[in-house]
Amino acid sequence: MTVTLLFSASIIQRMDDQPTFRPFLFPSILLAVIGWGALILLLNLSLPTLWPRWSFFALLVVALTGTALPLTYFLNRRFPSTPPAEAAAIVRQAVWAGVYFATLAWLSMGRVLTISLATWIAVGFAVIEYLIRLREKTVRKTVSKNQ
Repeated sequence: MTVTLLFSASIIQRMDDQPTFRPFLFPSILLAVIGWGALILLLNLSLPTLWPRWSFFALLVVALTGTALPLTYFLNRRFPSTPPAEAAAIVRQAVWAGVYFATLAWLSMGRVLTISLATWIAVGFAVIEYLIRLREKTVRKTVSKNQ
């Protein structure tokens, strides 16, 4: 009986629990290794034509997302919010980081990137993430009131 209390057989976690890093470990390593490895191969073995250029940005998003995943997990653990960030929010924030830096790379290739533009894009992404988290919080409160 005590074994069932210590080890939950359910895959559904409580809503107040913060996720551990264990579910993020394999995907972050996989994304980072595949993204950076394919990016190195792409840069060394292809010419800068249209499709390799677009695959450069796609691989950059994958590589930076895998690299940012442990960082976003750590920041969400270090600075907890009420309610705590779910696994989907942590992954979404890592994807935001990948998209942000790939956008900066794209803008710098066109020689359009300035510090103010990079700041405004970061502020825009932060506002979008804030609004998504605000919506998640209100939906969670509504669901818990109805139950």
